[in-house]
Amino acid sequence: MAGGERRLQILRVAVRLFSQRGFRGTTTKEIAIAAGVSEAMVFRHFATKEELYSAILDHKACLHDTMDPVQVVAEAIARKDDAAVFEGLALDALNQHDCDPEFHRLLLHSALEEHELAQMFWEKFVKRVYRILGAYIRQRQRDGAMIQIEPSVIVRAFVGMVIHHSLNNNLWDRKRTLLKISNQAAAREFTNILLRGVTTTTRRNGLSKKATGKNSRKKSSR
Repeated sequence: MAGGERRLQILRVAVRLFSQRGFRGTTTKEIAIAAGVSEAMVFRHFATKEELYSAILDHKACLHDTMDPVQVVAEAIARKDDAAVFEGLALDALNQHDCDPEFHRLLLHSALEEHELAQMFWEKFVKRVYRILGAYIRQRQRDGAMIQIEPSVIVRAFVGMVIHHSLNNNLWDRKRTLLKISNQAAAREFTNILLRGVTTTTRRNGLSKKATGKNSRKKSSR
């Protein structure tokens, strides 16, 4: 294998083993054996474990370009479409978790073991979501569209719904017997629940009238 291919192979094996056994239960020797290389080869590509952990996050970020929340809902943020902002973020997260449950499990292991990867992920991605979404919420509060609640609380409530749903789907209820709902429907309903709680009365009334108008037009067209 070429150097780049070998590095990627070691990286993929490391992610698989870490997600299955956790960080404390996985050694570089085991990674080397599973990848079919020597332990020296592992350290040739990743001089330290910290470098390996950072490479895992970078690798996942490259696979999931939409881990950047700005890219996912940039247009919705620009036009101040609250429903599109939250629904877009929720749907993207749910789809990513379904497509890559291995990475989801790896992050859980890192958090439970208080591993440095958890802190790296927090600094690199989670804080970015809080910062960007929090700034958007503050702007909507200044616009009079959302009630005055600490933005971080709103972000936490929103993220909590999405993550809890993903955990149920991918860890405990893989056959979706408890709640049979598509990711699209889940993202839409979570967004509705959130916005009904944080949208100002004036804004809610405006949305209700708008929705009623749409329904009336549909009935009249029939």
